[in-house]
Amino acid sequence: MHTDESRLYTKVGANFATHETVNHSAKEYARGDVTTNSVEGYFSIFKRGMKGNYQHCAEKHLHRYLAEFDFRYNHRIKLGYTDGDRATLAVKNAAGKRLTYRGPN
Repeated sequence: MHTDESRLYTKVGANFATHETVNHSAKEYARGDVTTNSVEGYFSIFKRGMKGNYQHCAEKHLHRYLAEFDFRYNHRIKLGYTDGDRATLAVKNAAGKRLTYRGPN
């Protein structure tokens, strides 16, 4: 697990095989392969979406929002996907599925 130097991560870091940190307060953002850039990029996309598109997320639906942002992050332009590619994949992945809040009657 890679984190910044915050003490908040000490306890959870003990649950991983290794826990390495970068020291942002000392302007260290990467050391070899230790970096927090991926999680910061993901969180940036999530935060922009939540503030710009949704503005509210009930805890019981958080997993759905995170799944959407996982899809966005894993199919971004930097990885070679176009808007058309994302639209095609989203429709293809939705085939045969329904979003319901209650079971069928």
